[in-house]
Amino acid sequence: MAQKNSKKQTALSITDLVDIPVSELATLMDNIVLTKEEEQIAGRLLTEIRSRLKFLTDVGVGYLTLNRQSKTLSGGESQRIYLATSLGSSLVGSLYVLDEPSIGLHSRDTERLLTVLKQLRDVGNTVVVVEHDPEIIGSADYLIDIGPKAGTGGGEVVFAGDAAKASDDDIRASYTLQYMYGKDKIEVPARRRRWHNFIEIKNATANNLKNIDVRFPLGVLTAVTGVSGSGKSSLVRDELYAELHRYFASDRRTVSNRLAGSLHLIDGVEFVNQTPIGKSSRSNPATYIKAYDEIRKLFADSKAAKHLHLTASHFSFNQDGGRCDACKGEGVITVPMQFMADVTLVCEECKGRRFKSDVLDVSYKGKNIYDVLEMTVDEAIAFFGQGNGATERRIVRRLQPLQDVGIGYVKLGQASSTLSGGENQRVKLASFLVQDDLRPQFFIFDEPSTGLHTHDIKTLMHAIDAIIAKGHTVVIIEHNLDIIRQADHIIDLGKDGGDLGGYLIATGTPEEVAQNADSVTGQFIFAPKHDNA
Repeated sequence: MAQKNSKKQTALSITDLVDIPVSELATLMDNIVLTKEEEQIAGRLLTEIRSRLKFLTDVGVGYLTLNRQSKTLSGGESQRIYLATSLGSSLVGSLYVLDEPSIGLHSRDTERLLTVLKQLRDVGNTVVVVEHDPEIIGSADYLIDIGPKAGTGGGEVVFAGDAAKASDDDIRASYTLQYMYGKDKIEVPARRRRWHNFIEIKNATANNLKNIDVRFPLGVLTAVTGVSGSGKSSLVRDELYAELHRYFASDRRTVSNRLAGSLHLIDGVEFVNQTPIGKSSRSNPATYIKAYDEIRKLFADSKAAKHLHLTASHFSFNQDGGRCDACKGEGVITVPMQFMADVTLVCEECKGRRFKSDVLDVSYKGKNIYDVLEMTVDEAIAFFGQGNGATERRIVRRLQPLQDVGIGYVKLGQASSTLSGGENQRVKLASFLVQDDLRPQFFIFDEPSTGLHTHDIKTLMHAIDAIIAKGHTVVIIEHNLDIIRQADHIIDLGKDGGDLGGYLIATGTPEEVAQNADSVTGQFIFAPKHDNA
């Protein structure tokens, strides 16, 4: 085989081919010409290879290599590869159900994804997408909106039909329609926060980064943007966070020659990711933000508890004494099965209430400790807010940040393992909001918009503004345009993914980056929204 316009045949082994990004491999395959004899042998195979590489590029994963291990792929990347496989199989009459395929996608790639979804529809398939992205929602032929709120305040179908034909009553009942029709929106700040001090990372070369120097302003909100695979995580996680973490871990005795700037103005670095807030099945939001310590103290101070000689530790399901001995405070018992999945049963001893009967006999305003753990954050704030004691006030003060970050619907005793990545991230954010004496920190968030409705993003941004108002710095790796428009400073990488990425394309305010012709992100920041309204 030879390549078009090539005087010399280039020999590539299978090892070489799987190391090339899909987009480059697609170009390479398109440039291959076959002799008549080779066409008879490999013509059909080459057509199929070209087709599948094109599908992978169309769904926005052209920056991946064929030898990339599946376990290293994000959920969004895995779904898009599955989509490419489905397109290549040419199936018709099938039902495709996708759970947020836009996760981790730049707005440019979202347009490509939409094209693929419409192709699946147009050849005779049904496509159902669980999604928060306004672009995808606005392109839907039929919208089913669940709400009106989250948790116990949700679970109803508030709208079903063509969004373009929604009535005024429909719009009032649906947060989604309110944002689609512009009745509610996340306002662009009238002014950007000014900054003078910064932390600089020099000679960044992790993965595909092209030896770049980047300044991160202090005391403001910075968004690190760029298409998928452009090097955002490499810059922020593998370079900036790694260097800052080493600096603070060494008690500031060792400063890397790749780290510069006003390091004396920050007291630590926190990478707020979406990993679970606790490894134990008994870990929950109330214990993480230390509100449960105050709740246990409140019950232990009651007359009934003192009469029964119960201390605060008896109201903990992490210690022997007050918790159910049979289930160890789990509320359920797991029965191991030899050839089948383990079976989980409600504990017969405590009936799922996690504590011994004498502990459950102690109540505060008619509610025992189990009842309190079954309350949502919103319900608990209202319940304890009725009290006038110092302990009740401390409980409310510790719970308030959970409501402020938009997860007031979560139960106090809900196991951390059942929280989504976005919920875990917001619980961590709440834990910082409650610390009034925290010295200036450098906070890094990795796509906090994941799994969030636009209305939740609005709430999240209020919480992040509160963090910055306390003197902290926030850096966000993000694709969501609503968050990008809120930033005081943008660091845009590109111009594409993989080997074509890793360059510092643009920096400045959203308005300045939008004027940069080289920035792919800039083309979308203030572009008109797509909608059916």
